[in-house]
Amino acid sequence: MTFATTDLCDDHPDLLEEGRMAVLPPLFRHYGQHLRFCGSVTTLKVFEDNALVRATLEAPGNGNVLVIDGGASLRRALVGGQLALLAQNNGWSGIVVDGCVRDSEEINACAIGVRALGTHPQKSSKLGAGERNVRICVSGVAVQPGDWLYADADGIVVAQRKLA
Repeated sequence: MTFATTDLCDDHPDLLEEGRMAVLPPLFRHYGQHLRFCGSVTTLKVFEDNALVRATLEAPGNGNVLVIDGGASLRRALVGGQLALLAQNNGWSGIVVDGCVRDSEEINACAIGVRALGTHPQKSSKLGAGERNVRICVSGVAVQPGDWLYADADGIVVAQRKLA
């Protein structure tokens, strides 16, 4: 996997201008062993409930990236060490959480890329509320199932098509 988000932005100014590619604000912290990851997007919209996150990560990831609109909640964690290990073992390329994670040391031991707003020790509820594969908004950026996400040390880029 060879790409740089800086090069993607430099090589596709037309996509940025037309809104077919966007850069997430620099709010997300890096977890996991993979600083660089990319893949086709699977989306979830949940709020302080991670039952749907687990159900999604139990399925084969096929190199996809799970993008979770957690409502930017800083009150509970949506992904922990067990879910990161599940994602790694099921072939997910990465996870982006518009919310918090926990068990950061366990996540950092996994061969996966994870981005989140921060950490929080409290687990989420498990009621199963939420929606899968719907248009979501992450930090003001629209993300749709099938978009492509690219993450590296310089940021996170979301494009409407595969670029690299």
